[in-house]
Amino acid sequence: MISLVDMMSSTAVHLGPLVALAPALTAAFAGPRTTAFVGLVAIGAQELVDGYNGENMTNHVAQFAALAGLCAAMVATSYVRERRTWQLTRLRSVADAAQRCILRPPPNRIGPLRLGWLYLAAEDEARIGGDLFATARGSDPCTRVIMGDVRGKGVAAIGEVSVVLGAFREGAHRCPTLRDLVAALEDSVRREVEEVADVESDLGEHFITALMLEIPDRNPSADLINCGHPPPLLIHEGHVRTLDFDHASPPLGTGWQPVTGPHSDSIAFGPGDILLLYTDGVIEARSPSGEFYPLAQRVDSFSGSTPDALLRKIQGDLISHAGQEPADDVALLAIQRVPARK
Repeated sequence: MISLVDMMSSTAVHLGPLVALAPALTAAFAGPRTTAFVGLVAIGAQELVDGYNGENMTNHVAQFAALAGLCAAMVATSYVRERRTWQLTRLRSVADAAQRCILRPPPNRIGPLRLGWLYLAAEDEARIGGDLFATARGSDPCTRVIMGDVRGKGVAAIGEVSVVLGAFREGAHRCPTLRDLVAALEDSVRREVEEVADVESDLGEHFITALMLEIPDRNPSADLINCGHPPPLLIHEGHVRTLDFDHASPPLGTGWQPVTGPHSDSIAFGPGDILLLYTDGVIEARSPSGEFYPLAQRVDSFSGSTPDALLRKIQGDLISHAGQEPADDVALLAIQRVPARK
């Protein structure tokens, strides 16, 4: 088009150099082969215009050399951009696989329980951050669950998350009681967390708040040990109750536990009941006016019969409350007991 307009214009007007825009724009989004092809077309168009306008040889050679050099530079630029894009894609793929290995999505069904989960990482391009959760089968038979939050957030906290989850998955099968499991996690965190913590940018004390549950298959109950974590919510027959017990244990990694060991609380947890576990990123999400997200009140107004339905409503309502994606890591785990299979 540029060549056609140039040939139809006055001989005093020279639009031929504008053909260089074609390879320059192509290099921004296409690969080196496409850029080279467009560059050759642009050179051909320039030759056509110069021949039609009868350019003198000196000017013709100068324009040809300039356009050829520009096209070569655009091809090189396109190659470098495509190479870096490929490398970035591979790095993201590796990072994604590593994060999935650390925080494995729990199954939709485990024993007599139906599960739903939600994770929103604070950092862009990250699948996980400083929040954690996991489930494992015990030998009673029972299901053991952990929901936790390391002191840091984002990608820098993944090392600490890996220590806690690794210790939980190993201890959940070996420890005979929930109290033994908490003691094993405390020992692992104290020994290993400083080796993987981001001590260069965060020189403070590193610890993990955690909530651990043991849910037997046959008994309509659940045992809980709270190590400095926000209390869970119990949804029973449409009513929401905050399980805020008086005997909370200190967070993991602080090096202090009561002489008698962590305190365990037991609750009734029958068919149809839902336990909602969450991290402080949920209840500390602020609205534009500075109000915290009232999780218990909002859940009390929701009518969801399954964990997934409940979490979808919470996610939409949380983002609507904050007016944007939460600034802190957010994790929720909903556990519903269903009638045992016969």
